[in-house]
Amino acid sequence: MKISDSFNISSSALTAQRLRMDVISSNIANAETTRAQVVDGKAVPYRRKMVVLEPKQQTFGQALNTALGSADTTQGVKVTEIREDSAPFKPVYNPTHPDADNEGYVYMPNVDILKEMVDMISATRSYEANVTALNASKAMITKALQIGK
Repeated sequence: MKISDSFNISSSALTAQRLRMDVISSNIANAETTRAQVVDGKAVPYRRKMVVLEPKQQTFGQALNTALGSADTTQGVKVTEIREDSAPFKPVYNPTHPDADNEGYVYMPNVDILKEMVDMISATRSYEANVTALNASKAMITKALQIGK
C-alpha cells in the first residue's frame, strides 16, 4: 500500500459522508411535507431516505496486481444506493388540515427529527475523522520530504 492511497481512501469517505449529510438535511427539511408526490391522483407524504455505504471491493485479479505492485488499490467506501425507509407514515389527528382523510387524520412523513439529528452528528464526526486522517497523511509525507534535506 502506498502512502498516497490514504488520500484516495479518505477522499472517498469524505465524499460519501457529505452525500449522507445532504440526504439527512433533505429529510429534516421535508419532515412536515405531506405532498411530496402524487400517486394515482392522491398526494403522498415525503418518505425518509437513507444512504447505503459499502466498502469498495477488489476482484482477485486486482488484489493480485496490487500485491505485485503493478496496479493501484481500489480501497475506500462507496455509496451503493439511496434507499427509502419503508416505515409507515405517522397518522396525526388534525381535521382542519387540507390533506386530512374522512376520519380527520393526516399522514405525516416517517421522518423522526431526533433520529436525523443523531445521524447528522454521526456523519459529521465521521467526516471530521477522515479530515484528521487526511491531514495526518499529509503531515507524514511532508516530514518524509524534509528527511531528504
